[in-house]
Amino acid sequence: MRTSGVLHTSVEILVPFFDVDSMDVVWHGHYVKYLEVARCALLDEIGHNYTQMRDSGYAWPVIDLQLRYVQAARFGQTLRVRADLVEWQNRLLIHYLIQDRDSGQRITRASSVQVAVNMASGDMQLVSPDVFVQAVERRLGQLPRTSVT
Repeated sequence: MRTSGVLHTSVEILVPFFDVDSMDVVWHGHYVKYLEVARCALLDEIGHNYTQMRDSGYAWPVIDLQLRYVQAARFGQTLRVRADLVEWQNRLLIHYLIQDRDSGQRITRASSVQVAVNMASGDMQLVSPDVFVQAVERRLGQLPRTSVT
């Protein structure tokens, strides 16, 4: 079983026609785009999104991405994409679950790892910048005790 995150959010995505092949199956590369939509929603929830990351002087490139395709998503299907924040002190580790919204059937499982890079020097940071860690800790403090998993 995958580790649940201390924070999570979900988004719904209606699979558009331009994401599918001639068999109405989502092309494998588009799943990464769906993960990004969920990751952006999670960062918004934390209160430290990509714009705020850039403004604080750090880029956060993805250095590892893992996907496990279980079932094909298809044109017109509504997907629920859940993003769970698992680690944030030294790197940003997010676990994802893509499911059919209506049946709950698992479509894809994934994880991504990002690290902070100082934009001025180009140096990879061995720990997450304080501004990001503090944003996560502030958000955790805002949650009712029952919401933290």
